[in-house]
Amino acid sequence: MWGPEGLDEVEAELLGPPEELKGRNVLEIGAGAAQCSRWLAAQGARPVALDISHRQLQHALRIGGSFPLVCADAGSLPFGDASFDLACSAYGALPFVADPVLVLREVRRVLRPGGRFVFSVTHPIRWAFPDEPGPEGLSVSGSYFDRTPYVEQDDQGRAVYVEHHRTVGDRVRDVVAAGLRLVDLVEPEWPAWNTAEWGGWSPLRGHLIPGTAIFVCERD
Repeated sequence: MWGPEGLDEVEAELLGPPEELKGRNVLEIGAGAAQCSRWLAAQGARPVALDISHRQLQHALRIGGSFPLVCADAGSLPFGDASFDLACSAYGALPFVADPVLVLREVRRVLRPGGRFVFSVTHPIRWAFPDEPGPEGLSVSGSYFDRTPYVEQDDQGRAVYVEHHRTVGDRVRDVVAAGLRLVDLVEPEWPAWNTAEWGGWSPLRGHLIPGTAIFVCERD
């Protein structure tokens, strides 16, 4: 799945037709419990699941899968140049780093020429609205252009969660600055079958404002 709307890769084919994934080396960045890598392996691909969180990778290990799990920083990928045919990230890594260009440049480095990187993030317009699934989540409460990070702290004042806001224009410029070519920008519509509410996600909001932005990039 590329996001809470429910758009899956079987339908979207953003990495290419599933039958063409067999034998391809694929890097999943910000893999969490490696759900995407598990699906890729089932298609015959050779995925590597990378995340900075050791705990998330422990979850992946418990669920199982015959592919490598790598605990590392997305801004300093421990792989040689041109190691992968494809890379993907579903809500992983990029929203949580202050310098996304650093990550994108690393992804470009480890991709082979012609390689594709597809990543999804919360749609930037959501930054201006409250994170509520009901009607209260439909009124603008902040500036879309305010790039102040969202930070949660523990009782000692230490940051335990940080998310960085980038506008759509920022994201496009980040991709270009990293030397990648933007092939497509997908904004999935909320499907009629999806009746789920989760956090700020709901059919009410999903039918009116986009929730996910998927950037399809290539290394020329």
